[in-house]
Amino acid sequence: MKKIAVFTSGGDAPGMNACIRAIVRGATYHGVEVYGIVRGYNGMIKGDIIPLNSQSVSNIIQRGGTILKSARSKEFMTSAGRELAYQQLKEKGIEGLVAIGGNGTFTGAEIFYNEFKIPTVGAPGTIDNDLFGTDYTIGYDTAVNTALDAIDKIRDTADSHDRVFFIEVMGRDSGYIAIECGIAGGAEAVMIPENLTPISEIVSILEQGISKAKSSSIVVVAEGDEEGNAQIIAKKIKESINRDLDIRVTTLGHIQRGGIPTAFDRILASRLGLGALEGLLRGEKNVMAGVVNNQLIYTPFHDTITKKKPVSEDLIRMVEILSI
Repeated sequence: MKKIAVFTSGGDAPGMNACIRAIVRGATYHGVEVYGIVRGYNGMIKGDIIPLNSQSVSNIIQRGGTILKSARSKEFMTSAGRELAYQQLKEKGIEGLVAIGGNGTFTGAEIFYNEFKIPTVGAPGTIDNDLFGTDYTIGYDTAVNTALDAIDKIRDTADSHDRVFFIEVMGRDSGYIAIECGIAGGAEAVMIPENLTPISEIVSILEQGISKAKSSSIVVVAEGDEEGNAQIIAKKIKESINRDLDIRVTTLGHIQRGGIPTAFDRILASRLGLGALEGLLRGEKNVMAGVVNNQLIYTPFHDTITKKKPVSEDLIRMVEILSI
């Protein structure tokens, strides 16, 4: 393989730039020409493909976001759009792809291979940490630390004013950010999509806290919880509890996606980027590079897309025990 291209797709995540850097410098090391596709599958269709070299990725390892930009592409979901993308790659002589993204990105790559035989190896880039086949995804550690910093600050004001705060973190289908932030931030309760927590249980936890003279409480809510978002849950609690509680809601939102990546994310992204590149050069295709038990492994896209990555029961149990 003489020419490859790298692109980022889906939601951005801190550490994507470190991953791009590893792929570009790894390709240079192996004597492979490397291109960057700007704005994911949209850029592939439009031919927004630029040559990269070692200097192109200087001074980006510490930057959040992605220098290659990201976008969702409805056109790539059509066979005509994928045909255009293939023609653009063929014109440049690109023989393989490294895709940094999540489920949607890998689904598109698998369909693309089935139609046009362009092999892709993926690197898991998403703050949600919800991809089967890796213990950690690029950006997750930074997102947890960003959210935790906010929770620590909110804890100060909650304690000062005897308030109950419901703090919503990202996680439409995954509670990983919520569960780790909740444990590290000393939350009284955590609500996640994987583990239904009835409103009555939260009311009971808050009542017990009041009976033990707790002056403030923190409840961390993943945005995709079965009971609703933090605003809805706070309203339900206020209507259900027999006390006059000062309840406030904070939604952390997209602040969790940005910022300087942690050392952990920079190293993980570098390892996964190089692992994805070298797997592609060895003939791997339709797989995602991941780290499981500190070992680099490759998981078929089909498994990554279809298999659910559960939240550890130990973590769920810890929340209950440590909130007493």
